[in-house]
Amino acid sequence: MKLYKSTKEPEMYHYFNANKEKLWMYRHKYYDATGKRKEKKKSGFKTEKAALKALLEVKAQTLRGETKYIENDNLTVGQWLDIWYESNQKKWKISTSKYRKLIVDRHIKPLLGRYKLHKLDRATYQRVFINVLEDKLKPYTVKQIHGLFKIAMNAAVEEEILVRNRFTKVVIKEEAENATRIHENFLTPAELNKLLSTAKETEDISRYSFLLTVAYTGVRRGEALGLQWQNINFESHTITVERTRDRTGARTPKTTNSYRTILVDSVVIDQLRKYKTWCKETCLKYGIRFNENSFVFINNYGEPVCELTFNDMIKRVQMKAGLVTEEGLPKSTLHGLRHTHATILLNSGQNVKMIAERLGNTPNMIMNTYGHILKELEQQSVAIFSDTLKASGAKSGANLF
Repeated sequence: MKLYKSTKEPEMYHYFNANKEKLWMYRHKYYDATGKRKEKKKSGFKTEKAALKALLEVKAQTLRGETKYIENDNLTVGQWLDIWYESNQKKWKISTSKYRKLIVDRHIKPLLGRYKLHKLDRATYQRVFINVLEDKLKPYTVKQIHGLFKIAMNAAVEEEILVRNRFTKVVIKEEAENATRIHENFLTPAELNKLLSTAKETEDISRYSFLLTVAYTGVRRGEALGLQWQNINFESHTITVERTRDRTGARTPKTTNSYRTILVDSVVIDQLRKYKTWCKETCLKYGIRFNENSFVFINNYGEPVCELTFNDMIKRVQMKAGLVTEEGLPKSTLHGLRHTHATILLNSGQNVKMIAERLGNTPNMIMNTYGHILKELEQQSVAIFSDTLKASGAKSGANLF
């Protein structure tokens, strides 16, 4: 292909394609970050003006030192996500790595993978990705997926492949500030009592002890599964959380806030004391060594229990107890017991900081998750204040002065 140099710009040329159509291109020479001589070229421009505009943009980028941006301008979203994942997966916990791989492969790449990373704009992202996800997933899930995409884009910025993250102000449909999600996954104190009494009557000692511990402490499922007998202090009535466990194994908790020691009721301590005796007998029966490093929750063969065991159990117990929705489904999940624990404490007037420490969260997370309950409590406090004044003989605020 013969090139004809432009009279306006020495790095621009015109040429004729197979259809004899006149097109324009540029060939810009520059030095990369290591001082190596390189060339950036692009063809197919319909006009000289369009080619010049693109060339001037590339020149400005090289002057700003954005050579990585130039070299990766043909990188697709899917290609970058693969690079990002492969480069970082060993730094993440196994559960985090699997979760991110699932989200990337199932949701992000099918919808966005073919788009050029540099050319994907916020409007397109909103239309072909967020809006599509909102039609089939809950707002909370969409927010989680969007959050992961932003992490990947921030990494591209750090690698100087993108100049900035264009997806930080994307609008995502809310679900009444989590109120709907929490209310749908919550038991009242009376319902919780019914759940526990039914479990005590119908489940084995291991499952019941697990359910009682989770309900009375608000610990996460993985945190409960990660408990060892050394974490149970029968004298001080405390449980210490210092690891989590799932089907991939035991590891440290996700955040520093998750490390905590929780004061528990004597009901739980007494049950765990009886349960520990059962554990010793069961392990002895099957020739399994029992010590303070043994996991607390085991099955009838002395082996650490799988997480799925308790997911099925809480559904089964609720069906037996009649704790079902109008559609005949269980009212709550295992994680819902954590919401139940937090809500009961909030309704009893406990302060947010104490609840956050107990749950292994931050006060801000409690405020964001249970804001609807705090709003209701605020309204109640206004009524209580007014009723107290009326009881003292005041007819209105004006009478106080």
